[in-house]
Amino acid sequence: MPAKHSLKTYIANGFYHIYNRGVEKKEIFLDDQDKRIFLYYLKIYLSPKELIFNEIKADETLTEEEKAEKIIKISRLNNFYQRIDLLCFALMGNHYHLLLKQKEKNGIEMFMRSLNTKYAKYFNFKYQRVGPLFQSRYKAVLIEQEEYFIHVSRYIHLNPLETLPPGKKLVSYPWSSYPAYLGKQEISWINKSYLKEYFKKFNGFNFDSYQGFVEGYKESGDGETYYRKLMLDLDY
Repeated sequence: MPAKHSLKTYIANGFYHIYNRGVEKKEIFLDDQDKRIFLYYLKIYLSPKELIFNEIKADETLTEEEKAEKIIKISRLNNFYQRIDLLCFALMGNHYHLLLKQKEKNGIEMFMRSLNTKYAKYFNFKYQRVGPLFQSRYKAVLIEQEEYFIHVSRYIHLNPLETLPPGKKLVSYPWSSYPAYLGKQEISWINKSYLKEYFKKFNGFNFDSYQGFVEGYKESGDGETYYRKLMLDLDY
């Protein structure tokens, strides 16, 4: 079973399900701009800095002075490119989910501290509020057994399902990595190779595609046990 999140067992090259929610279960994403900003922070922390700098230099909506100021600010931030791999994510109204691999033992601690602090500062400034944004420190579940690895990704990508309007497909939700796995969107700062290789290794669990697995798998046995345990741990 996944390691109990409260123990936070950190190991080099470990895969982790990371999640957090708003204080008192309040919303942490009040509009689309908030979600875009959170994803932008993921991008600048997980991309090569030179790539970000080049994008800023090519942005014709900015003056040269604004470009220089933006580059200076980003150059001062921590960078986790080649230290953290983000496999998948989903942003919901009052919480988020990430599936990460850390290369170093303390990689996730440093990354999550930077990400949560940066976003909380943005949110508090925008909405003129004070105090903590998140209910507690993020939760980190170490994925200790192979069979649970693919189920975590499925759980994360299914999160938006109940929030979609009638008739809307899961792939239409823009605030998760699911469209990228189906080839509908390009996200350079996520690493899709781990899940794709794992899916091939186990012959797709009798499904021809990852989409078929996510949307068509029926929980039974270990999958059902994991799913129920995860729901109890999250208590959303």
